[in-house]
Amino acid sequence: MEEVGEGKEFSFPREEEKILSFWTQIDAFKTQLKRTEHFPEYVFYDGPPFATGLPHYGHILAGTIKDVVTRYQTMTGHHVTRRFGWDCHGIPVETLIDKKLGIKLKSQVLEMGIDRYNEECRSIVSLFVDEWEKVVTRSGRWIDFEDGYKTMDVAFMESVWWVFAQLFEKDLIYRGFKVMPYSTGLKTQLSNSELKDSYKVVSDPDALVTFPVIGDRDNAAFVAWTTTPWTLPCNLALCVNPEFVYVKVRDRNSGRVYVVAESRLSALPAKAKGGGGAADSYEVLEKFDGASLVGKKYEPLFDYFSDFSSVAFRVVADDYVTDKSGTGIVHCAPAFGEDDYRVCLENNIVEKGEGLVVAVDEDGLFTERITHFFGRYVKDADKDIIEAVKAKDRLVKTGRVTHEYPFCPRSHTPIIYRALPSWFMRVDEQLKEQMLESTEQTHWVPNHVKDKRFHNWLENARDWCISRSRFWGTPLPIWISDDREEVVVMDSVVKLEKLSGVKVFDLHRHHIDQITIPSSRGPQFGVLRRVEDVFDCWFESGSMPYAYIHYPFENKELFEKNFPGDFVAEGLDQTRGWFYTLMVLSTALFGKPAFRNLICNGLVLAEDGKKMSKSLDNYPPPLEILDEYGADAMRLYLINSPIVRAEPLRFRKEGVLGVVKDVFLPWYNAYRFLVQNAKRLEIEGSGPFVPTGVATLRSSNVLDQWIQSATQSLVCFVRQEMDGYRLYTVVPYLLKFLDNLTNVYVRFNRKRLKGRTGEDDCHIALSTLYNVLLTSCKVMSPFTPFFTETLYQNLRKACEGSEESIHYCSFPEAEETRVEKRIEQSVARMMTVIDLARNIRERHKLPLKTPLKEITVVHPDAEFLDDINGKLREYVLEELNVRSLVACNDTMKYASLKAEPDFSVLGKRLGKSMGIVGKEVKEMSQQDILRFEETGKVTIAGHTLELTDIKIVKVFKRPDGLKDTEIDANGDGDVSVLLDLRPDDSLYEAGVAREIVNRIQKLRKKAGLEPTDFVEVYIESLDNDESALQRVLSSQEQYIKGTIGSSLLPSTLMPTHAVILSDESFQNVSKLSFKISLARPSLKFNEDE
Repeated sequence: MEEVGEGKEFSFPREEEKILSFWTQIDAFKTQLKRTEHFPEYVFYDGPPFATGLPHYGHILAGTIKDVVTRYQTMTGHHVTRRFGWDCHGIPVETLIDKKLGIKLKSQVLEMGIDRYNEECRSIVSLFVDEWEKVVTRSGRWIDFEDGYKTMDVAFMESVWWVFAQLFEKDLIYRGFKVMPYSTGLKTQLSNSELKDSYKVVSDPDALVTFPVIGDRDNAAFVAWTTTPWTLPCNLALCVNPEFVYVKVRDRNSGRVYVVAESRLSALPAKAKGGGGAADSYEVLEKFDGASLVGKKYEPLFDYFSDFSSVAFRVVADDYVTDKSGTGIVHCAPAFGEDDYRVCLENNIVEKGEGLVVAVDEDGLFTERITHFFGRYVKDADKDIIEAVKAKDRLVKTGRVTHEYPFCPRSHTPIIYRALPSWFMRVDEQLKEQMLESTEQTHWVPNHVKDKRFHNWLENARDWCISRSRFWGTPLPIWISDDREEVVVMDSVVKLEKLSGVKVFDLHRHHIDQITIPSSRGPQFGVLRRVEDVFDCWFESGSMPYAYIHYPFENKELFEKNFPGDFVAEGLDQTRGWFYTLMVLSTALFGKPAFRNLICNGLVLAEDGKKMSKSLDNYPPPLEILDEYGADAMRLYLINSPIVRAEPLRFRKEGVLGVVKDVFLPWYNAYRFLVQNAKRLEIEGSGPFVPTGVATLRSSNVLDQWIQSATQSLVCFVRQEMDGYRLYTVVPYLLKFLDNLTNVYVRFNRKRLKGRTGEDDCHIALSTLYNVLLTSCKVMSPFTPFFTETLYQNLRKACEGSEESIHYCSFPEAEETRVEKRIEQSVARMMTVIDLARNIRERHKLPLKTPLKEITVVHPDAEFLDDINGKLREYVLEELNVRSLVACNDTMKYASLKAEPDFSVLGKRLGKSMGIVGKEVKEMSQQDILRFEETGKVTIAGHTLELTDIKIVKVFKRPDGLKDTEIDANGDGDVSVLLDLRPDDSLYEAGVAREIVNRIQKLRKKAGLEPTDFVEVYIESLDNDESALQRVLSSQEQYIKGTIGSSLLPSTLMPTHAVILSDESFQNVSKLSFKISLARPSLKFNEDE
């Protein structure tokens, strides 16, 4: 192995760049795929992102999760194809082109030509491909960009056609005329799922409008409320709830008569003198139920639809009308409201089909029918429409209402609801049940996302609008005759070429829209033409499992042997997006889920808790973090956070730095300590270090046995949890293991590792550390691919026949027979004992340099007491600087029990009796408490109390005759410790020796010496009376020599020609003053010759 520098000199980002170069040099990823091609296939589906935007932390997080899982699966004996995918179609691309070309109206696209427009779209789909590849590669993810798939490739689009054709054959596709969410900014319909998270709180104009009842003896008028005044010109009906009670009321001031729901009378403006409410302002003339109003005619607000007078402008009833707001009377404009359209259709006000007049065009502008507002954008016309209503004396009241309103997630324009023909995938009750069954066959992490969020979404799933009135996308493969009697669906390019006689090279609109198909009924029926719509790009991504390998046209056996796929991972927002489209299509096509396992991550937020935003500049660029702290640190930071449990994470730069400090530097220092001492053995003449293999390594040292067992436990645990896709449990365990390795094993074994206990013992300790580091690197390699490769490349030099890269290695096998639970538990308890004792020292301001006489460890487990008083004893004494250890199995010897009533439980139950019962509980004797713990019940003041009602607390019982400054205790509910704090003159010299050793170590560090650098250490007393120092040096000689690795020499023995590397004087250290010198002997030439 080669020498390595100090941790402060080690640049994690620069070393990662060296590893990237190494991987490129050996073509690591392709080589790994080649080496595993005969292994069972593990199928991973990568959801395609758009390349029209830069990658952010959400992409890095999802990419890291995918990379960890696929690396692990490769190491456990699978061939894992990883191809990057690009979502090339749809709104994100068109939005950029519209902005670039200044396009605002659909007619502008048609004027410039769909061919030119689509080619403009094609030109920018790869806008940020290079940036994506740079960030993804730099983050350590292995994935194939060269053979990546694009949704705009002919092969991908052809498979999408095949999927659609299968659904059409199953009678799951139909053309419907429905009111849909419509984006005037994008000029297309959207699905409800796309709007789920795009509501904003806005202030809109509202209006109370009158509709005079024809033939009413009191000249009454219905009053309806609307927050979309732009729909008023298209009113065709009023809807009431048949179950509600309605009232006819007269305004006491104006004399006008209105009809509203009785429960909504408060919606009318109150003008009573003295500030009374609506009840005081209006006189009730009549009451009637809603059903009695059905069929009543009213005067239309405008005459734009006068040709509908024979069937429209009448009252209908439906229970969708509520009394939570408004007047209990809803104005219906059937072309612009889903319920409006339904009730008007049911009441024969409009006819089913495309004959419905939609007086708003694709750009959101009023058509010629609305003469006074022709060409106006609907939302801009609100104010003028209200003025027009006022001018007709039909306005009761206007104002503004603050409410949630949907906005287009891409163009950020207000959504309107507009009737238009669309193509739908039928999601009936039978398919829903099948989807729920399919979902039950899948494993989700975390599980609650499947059981709650996704399950609820499936139960309420509606027919899916899969068509979009756009240009750049996969065209719907439907050709229809002019009389709509003949429909042909293409399932392949070959079929289209065969039926049309035209050679097809591209499937985009401008290449196939002009292709016609002769009618099968004969020339007199003309030709079939393609419908204009393209697919919702979610249909394309949902087809990805088939389309990315061009199934069924290619890779038929590969697909059918390995479907469903093994794994997908994306963010929580994909519950209603990609996860749903994968599930609905695979269930409809094959009656099974598309995937077996799924990891769902949460949202990465800025540090301030807001969404990460370029405009707000509230997050550091990803490459900046990667270049400053390294990819491994970012990967661990993201994986070891709530985000892997589908919870949000506030990204903090300091969090990544914390991973470097708390994980990688200690890990590196343990590795460096191994290398330094292996090199020391080599320098001292033992030859290059060759570790003893795990299979033959045997050690009687308890910490060797412990760390070997802990390593096997680590392997068992990681295999178990990774097989369950629980990354969030793996990383904390890994981090705890590394902490134990660096802060327990290496720290407690420094003497052995430095060779102070003999060469053979040193070789066993170094071999143990080597094997543990090698195994843990393999276990960690899916998580931290760079750092583990760095360590591995040096470690492999000590072991012949090693793989060229750690990522070619198999994942360590779990050898449960080598796990020793007893010793692992005993060492864990030992560390607890040490922590508890340290806390006592801190409470009493006694530094570790101050030796103490005795520690008592109290625990009922005889095996643990045997361990702590036997093979673990020396570690406890040395770490705590205590002279003796006493083991005690009597848990009550230094404790008394105290009973406390649980007021939170008993308060409500006992009421006034709580005071008496509480007092008696607190007065329970030791015997009473022990009996209560044994029986589980006690009766006090006539009330029976159980274990959940009383808290039993252990209180330290100080031995008689000792003060709290002389002895103290600490415990964690499992183990208790007592420290004898009384000063003892016999311990003084040991304390001084520790102080001297401490000064020597600091001086070595100050001189820049490595642990392997040999120097002579000299000491000189600066006191008038040198005897006190001499007594310390004499009595503590073995301790000092064992700790610093050499004898501490008197300054009088220093040769005159010695080279002094560093020296320093120390005053009043435990009442002694002395000077320490570090020197190196040098050659002295005979001056006489």
